[in-house]
Amino acid sequence: MTRFFTADLHFGHANIIGYCQRPFADVEEMNEALVHQWNEVVGADDEVWVLGDVAMGQLRHSLTYVAGLNGTKVLVPGNHDRCWPGHGPQADAWNERYLDAGFASITGEVAELDVLGTSVLACHFPFEGDSHDEDRFNSHRPVDDGRPLLHGHVHTSWRQKDRQVNVGCDVWDYRPVAEDVVAELVRAAVTGPRRETG
Repeated sequence: MTRFFTADLHFGHANIIGYCQRPFADVEEMNEALVHQWNEVVGADDEVWVLGDVAMGQLRHSLTYVAGLNGTKVLVPGNHDRCWPGHGPQADAWNERYLDAGFASITGEVAELDVLGTSVLACHFPFEGDSHDEDRFNSHRPVDDGRPLLHGHVHTSWRQKDRQVNVGCDVWDYRPVAEDVVAELVRAAVTGPRRETG
């Protein structure tokens, strides 16, 4: 079994193609490409942590793509997921819908993980940075306790910035990224100088 990470798939979100210069003619092509790219690298016995923003639009259509994705899928909800706790009490009512769509489990907003021997946090949001000009959702960002952070939300902004590792699909050829690759960035984040790559 290999563990993978990804974020910001945005199934069903036509406008994300223009926002992030995704190389797809339309939303149907994007949806199909995301499934194809995922299944090229993820096997049936693998595990994938999706760090938020899996689907948008009419969920009765866009969430159906999750069932076609290989592996055991864990969701750390993001602001565009209707089960995200930031949406208030009504978010809980959506959990079953996401589980029925193909997620094995849904975590809280921040998860603690071991990535090949290093303790990390996983959250949709970075400590700092955004896909917009200013940081949003500040009250939902994780507390920086010195550990590296795996996240999404920033789309094309960077792969690594200091101790932040962006696993969003926009900077990983629209594929989940394997744990050993993430571990290299985590080690660089812990031991190297402050930097930004992307």
